[in-house]
Amino acid sequence: MTIHLAENRLSPPVLLAPMAGITDLPFRRLVARFGAGLVVSEMIASQEMVQERRGTREKAELDADGAGSAVQLAGRDPHWIAEAARMAEAMGARIIDINMGCPAKKVVGGMSGSALMREPDHALRLIEAVVGAVSVPVTLKTRLGWDDTNHNAAALTRRAQDAGVQMVTIHGRTRCQFYKGHADWAAIAPVSAALDVPVIANGDIVTPSDARTALAKSGAAGVMIGRGAQGRPWQLAVISAALYGAPAPKIPQGSALVDLVAEHHDSMLAFYGQDLGVRVARKHLGWYMDQAGTPAALRREVLVAKSAKVVRMLLNDALSDVGRCAA
Repeated sequence: MTIHLAENRLSPPVLLAPMAGITDLPFRRLVARFGAGLVVSEMIASQEMVQERRGTREKAELDADGAGSAVQLAGRDPHWIAEAARMAEAMGARIIDINMGCPAKKVVGGMSGSALMREPDHALRLIEAVVGAVSVPVTLKTRLGWDDTNHNAAALTRRAQDAGVQMVTIHGRTRCQFYKGHADWAAIAPVSAALDVPVIANGDIVTPSDARTALAKSGAAGVMIGRGAQGRPWQLAVISAALYGAPAPKIPQGSALVDLVAEHHDSMLAFYGQDLGVRVARKHLGWYMDQAGTPAALRREVLVAKSAKVVRMLLNDALSDVGRCAA
């Protein structure tokens, strides 16, 4: 199955979710290499991007041709989010995604992210500003609603579709749930029924079985994988192979896994610089070691290492027990 957004072919429709501090360029490249219908940048604060706040532009960094890449923007002011969308398009983004689902207190406190679900009229003004600012497709990511008393995703996204949004992703939780409990994939079904544009189901989708169930319950056209890809950049390709007959990835084990993690580590150091790169890479190393069943003492030794050289020396032992990493 393929989703068409203007010139963009999202095939198979298994997409990488935007995750703050995680879906940077090195990680997106790695996931895309295994196979993904789309990879999405970290959420970027629109005003900070336009004003070139330190570290913000890097979040939107794309490969040379921007193929298969979307930039996700958050904001409260139509002017700033429109300007940021223009900048992202000029940098090579093929799709602009608007965040109206982030539940973080800092984002909601700034009246962005999922706070906008309580203000659908203002949310619509932001959507109209972005659609009017760029020529590339605009998509929207949101939640079911603010809380269990107000599941307004279907009404909001119908208005978004009428304003020009070409695809909608729904995380199957309310804002007030944060990440507690389990995503309610069946609650996405009213959104799928209300819209003519593709709907993507998101939340707690880790395995092919999860993805099949999410699609069946939600009526969605595809799935978006977030935390399930942490430490397993091949997992989107695993799901794509099981659901859509895409080529099955060769899951790295043994020395191949060590080489892949070392390559990922090196790419992060090159992207962020040595000092920051070592610190930022630790979360990814931790997830790889979680999958590999690394002993606690060795795991701790890797994560407190202050130099890339020491990390590289420890990786072979840290990732040698890979029997459980292929799930």
